Amino acid sequence: AALPPPPPTGRALLPHPERRARPAEPCGASDASPDEGVEADLPMIDERAVEQLTEGLISHYLPDLQRSKSALQELTQQKTELACLKWEGLCISSKSHCKTLFFFSVQKRALKLQQKRQKEELEREQQREKELEREKQLTAKPARRT
Repeated sequence: AALPPPPPTGRALLPHPERRARPAEPCGASDASPDEGVEADLPMIDERAVEQLTEGLISHYLPDLQRSKSALQELTQQKTELACLKWEGLCISSKSHCKTLFFFSVQKRALKLQQKRQKEELEREQQREKELEREKQLTAKPARRT
């Protein structure tokens, strides 16, 4: 796209001389509306020139804006993918922790069951020893001759 022609120069684009360096009036000092006479002060604007300037600005900045938009879309997509990967990692980690906790709880129950069986076996063995001792004491002993 060709660059638009430079805007016309001259007095038409300069602000009205009275509006350039007028000191501010205190509030209520003037009875006239602040917008009074503004339209008369505006320069004549060429619509074609405005259109060409607008097209020139758009053609200058549009490629950069489009590149920025695509880069932003790519970053957004990557951020979404990264969040998904983090979530999957958390899920895998949670499953791993659950399996580990389950394994430890099974081991703990097995250990308790083993300890209970050993205790019962020890109690049975002690009971047998007591019974044997009692039978020994009940067995008739030959009397000693004195």
